[in-house]
Amino acid sequence: MTDSKYFTTTKKGEIFELKAELNSDKKEKKKEAVKKVIASMTVGKDVSALFPDVVNCMQTDNLELKKLVYLYLMNYAKSQPDMAIMAVNTFVKDCEDPNPLIRALAVRTMGCIRVDKITEYLCEPLRKCLKDEDPYVRKTAAVCVAKLHDINAQLVEDQGFLDTLKDLISDSNPMVVANAVAALSEIAESHPSSNLLDLNPQSINKLLTALNECTEWGQIFILDCLANYMPKDDREAQSICERVTPRLSHANSAVVLSAVKVLMKFMEMLSKDLDYYGTLLKKLAPPLVTLLSAEPELQYVALRNINLIVQKRPEILKHEMKVFFVKYNDPIYVKLEKLDIMIRLASQANIAQVLAELKEYATEVDVDFVRKAVRAIGRCAIKVEQSAERCVSTLLDLIQTKVNYVVQEAIVVIKDIFRKYPNKYESVIATLCENLDSLDEPEARAAMIWIVGEYAERIDNADELLESFLEGFHDESTQVQLQLLTAIVKLFLKKPTETQELVQQVLSLATQDSDNPDLRDRGYIYWRLLSTDPVAAKEVVLAEKPLISEETDLIEPTLLDELICYIGTLASVYHKPPNAFVEGGRGVVHKSLPPRTASSESTESPETAPAGAPSGDQPDVIPAQGDLLGDLLNLDLGPPVSGPPLAASSVQMGAVDLLGGGLDSLMGDEPEGIGDTNFGAPPAAVTTAAAPARLGAPISSGLSDLFDLTSGVGTLSGSYVAPKAVWLPAMKAKGLEISGTFTRQVGSISMDLQLTNKALQVMTDFAIQFNRNSFGLAPAAPLQVHAPLSPNQTVELSLPLNTVGSVMKMEPLNNLQVAVKNNIDVFYFSTLYPLHVLFVEDGKMDRQMFLATWKDIPNENEAQFQIRDCPLNTETASNKLQSSNIFTVAKRNVEGQDMLYQSLKLTNGIWVLAELRIQPGNPNFTDLELSLKCRAPEVSQHVYQAYETILKN
Repeated sequence: MTDSKYFTTTKKGEIFELKAELNSDKKEKKKEAVKKVIASMTVGKDVSALFPDVVNCMQTDNLELKKLVYLYLMNYAKSQPDMAIMAVNTFVKDCEDPNPLIRALAVRTMGCIRVDKITEYLCEPLRKCLKDEDPYVRKTAAVCVAKLHDINAQLVEDQGFLDTLKDLISDSNPMVVANAVAALSEIAESHPSSNLLDLNPQSINKLLTALNECTEWGQIFILDCLANYMPKDDREAQSICERVTPRLSHANSAVVLSAVKVLMKFMEMLSKDLDYYGTLLKKLAPPLVTLLSAEPELQYVALRNINLIVQKRPEILKHEMKVFFVKYNDPIYVKLEKLDIMIRLASQANIAQVLAELKEYATEVDVDFVRKAVRAIGRCAIKVEQSAERCVSTLLDLIQTKVNYVVQEAIVVIKDIFRKYPNKYESVIATLCENLDSLDEPEARAAMIWIVGEYAERIDNADELLESFLEGFHDESTQVQLQLLTAIVKLFLKKPTETQELVQQVLSLATQDSDNPDLRDRGYIYWRLLSTDPVAAKEVVLAEKPLISEETDLIEPTLLDELICYIGTLASVYHKPPNAFVEGGRGVVHKSLPPRTASSESTESPETAPAGAPSGDQPDVIPAQGDLLGDLLNLDLGPPVSGPPLAASSVQMGAVDLLGGGLDSLMGDEPEGIGDTNFGAPPAAVTTAAAPARLGAPISSGLSDLFDLTSGVGTLSGSYVAPKAVWLPAMKAKGLEISGTFTRQVGSISMDLQLTNKALQVMTDFAIQFNRNSFGLAPAAPLQVHAPLSPNQTVELSLPLNTVGSVMKMEPLNNLQVAVKNNIDVFYFSTLYPLHVLFVEDGKMDRQMFLATWKDIPNENEAQFQIRDCPLNTETASNKLQSSNIFTVAKRNVEGQDMLYQSLKLTNGIWVLAELRIQPGNPNFTDLELSLKCRAPEVSQHVYQAYETILKN
């Protein structure tokens, strides 16, 4: 008969009857009664009134009955703590029972009774069980310590249980070792500062030995623990990898993923030239492929992890493209994930296969999947240049199918292909225009409008096409309205005579009839541009566009490195770090990959890039300079508002990222509108709708505030100052001539300006604004010209600068774009600032750090230069350089050559290390040799120019 009888009853006074049965003398009747009690408890009935009667049943040798009573006890101990104390004696007795199963059962239940009053009574039995002769009892006791720690951490530490747990790592039984590791890991996670798992090569060796013999969950605990270990050198890393590799062929997918995590982490420390490195790559592919033959849910988890692995090391699966081909019966979530990985693995070698597959997918019935497949064809064209032509012809074939959503997706991706390969495939525009009427999705309409505006000169009826969109302007989505506004302005600049009415119409729709601030602002900017300076408008609107990068959906490298450390966990499925979805962040430790070094000597230097700083093979996702003039024109220049000093923000930034651009989102909010210069035609009411200057809050990098220029400055440093040069000739600025130079003194940067009025009218109301630039240079105060500037008058002034402005990588790196406003107009010019004004006063590294950092920076980052015709002795050279904050760390003489080892630090925290070779006393050798090493190699050329300027002047 089944157990269902315990769940059905028709009798009244059930509790009373159960009480009588529990106190019966017959063992069988007792057991039946306890089963009924547990059944009632399971379905949610309150049977806590029977607590004393059930506890009395604990005194029995019957293991089944004992288990049932313990189950009841765990459930009700919390609500009846005073009664639960009655059971303590039995626990103590059961912990000394000759049967190891009962001893283990007692200790397991003790750990589950979360009542403070009882815990202190349980310490003695637990201590005995931790040293029990039977491994089953010891392994259960190990887990109990973790549970007890969760209830009362102080008690566990005082009783010395943690030391006993550490001793269990050396236990002879692998399951005890695994549980001890699991318990210590659990405790360590809730106390990240405590160094509980103090792993060393000896303990790692014990763990690896136990790894081969424990159960699958034990193996996972041990592998996860290994993943947190930092080997002392590449040999130890290789030895661990060799012993973990057999786990890759385990039947349990969780064990496989944990092993992959350990190997991916330790591969960072192996040199790519090693034979073993290649062997390991080959061994990693088959287990990952095998995971894809499991059920769909497991496949999905495997694919999300593979997506991370492919982004980190695409070479592992580059020959396994076929396993990612979609099967007809795959669920949609698996199909979409496979598609993503296919594109990541696409290369010249397999592109033909991939395109054939994608074309097939585009004819499927699942709309979401078809859309993604069409997008994938476009992404392949952008990624593999040789395939672009085939991709475009495939997309045209798909457009001919006239299936609405296929046509729309195809147009969106063709727009991107035009951006990537300008002037190559524009012959297909005619085909695209035929499908204009069928477009009903905002993204497709916006893409088509962009194409018409961008190539208006090639489309005869471009004005008619754009006019057809204009009829329902207010019903369109914002994306389409913005695109339409820009496209019509482009068309007007290309065909001004035919489209004057059209541009007037769209500008008035955008500015007067629209309540969308983005659209209004863009309309006003275009209006001002067109009404004041059509030439500038042409330069801005028709500027050459930067090519789009290959893969813009890559995970940011630092985050990717962190996620690699979480392979096989929920973080790797969400593609988010645990602190993004674990509430309260308890036990969430930030993890990162080990640095790529071959020796344990190298210490991290102050400007060591974050573990995932973009490596050479990551595509550039830097906003290019095409948009920059536009940024300047965004600014309405009144006198800058002097407000309270900007508060330092605590945005954590790696030093190298500061040159990576794209930091706008990290900057603080801008101050409110600055001034209200009216550029011309728009209605008077709009003059205050100006976009303010971006004066972002400083960025702090955790190393101390990198932008704090005053720290450590005691002496006056007489940095070299270049003579003033004409930056803006009077001809280009309606009579205003601006000359200037940059200086650095006592940690402060200034722009020394000379303004000359060569016009016939008085100039007043001066203001200045900088565009975003590589080092965040910005005016620290308003431009103050105290009296009006009369004709033929010259005024000299010094404008203090700081480095807390918006950052964006410029080309060249030291390019600064400036806007100056006066009562006549706004004028724009660009100048190059010498990099040595950014060398800070605390740029002297100590010798040990210098040596470690020099070794740590990859050799490919070293740049060699010659400074010709510079007959200086070592002392003079060193003094000249020191006055510009280039510090000599050490000096030695090798075969008659003096070698100066020097360090300098830029305002954004980037360190540059230098070796300068001088041949003193030899009139035939006046050339100096300079070697520079830096984590941001793009800086080196400009540092060399600074050296040359300082030494030759």
